[in-house]
Amino acid sequence: MKIAIPTAEGKLCMHFGHCEVFTLLDVDPEKKTITASSELVPPPHEPGVLPAWLAEQGATAIIAGGMGSRAQQLFAQNNIETIVGAPSGEPRAVAEAWLGGELVPGSNACDH
Repeated sequence: MKIAIPTAEGKLCMHFGHCEVFTLLDVDPEKKTITASSELVPPPHEPGVLPAWLAEQGATAIIAGGMGSRAQQLFAQNNIETIVGAPSGEPRAVAEAWLGGELVPGSNACDH
């Protein structure tokens, strides 16, 4: 399992398309532990580019503060689970909260 988290200034960026980097966290799904972490600079944000690019990177889930419905559909088409409404925080802490069933998503921070 690989979780993608849009990141800006070291924290989850509330809109995935405006992030500086994507933090990619490799996860042992049985132990629900993070085994590796990397940061990748995404290609320029254009409709449909990021879901395919993250799929190429091996992402199986994305945790974001906000994401439009079309982007969510594109992630689904690329077999990437979307979790929206996450609070801003350090990527590892956000992922650990989700893995532990403790992430309480709020409203989707994106209105398109």
